[in-house]
Amino acid sequence: QVQLVESGGGLVQAGGSLRLSCAASGRTFSSHTMAWFRQAPGKEREFVAAIMYGVDDTYYATSVKGRVSISRDNAKNTVYLQMNSLKPEDTAVYYCAARGTYGGSYYITDERGYAYWGQGTQVTVSS
Repeated sequence: QVQLVESGGGLVQAGGSLRLSCAASGRTFSSHTMAWFRQAPGKEREFVAAIMYGVDDTYYATSVKGRVSISRDNAKNTVYLQMNSLKPEDTAVYYCAARGTYGGSYYITDERGYAYWGQGTQVTVSS
């Protein structure tokens, strides 16, 4: 019921910044907790950041805390991931996800709690 499309990925030098966007359509967007995950080649998908429905509380993976900020614009049905001080190890495909009806059965960092996923956008950080 929710369609997600990521954009904003690309090639950036280490220390640079990038802002990813996730445009949502379909069912109401503001009622969903939203998150960003990423997957590097040969590795499992990992949690990056989340912003909760209602209170807009945010959560970040230790690896990106202090360098990344997640936000949402409900009027635009868009979630953003602002990334600063990028490192080569940030290179991955970044996915936007919306928490599902039964997402509360899982930790906010657990991908199993998210029912809707975008196609991903590639972020490559060169040294």
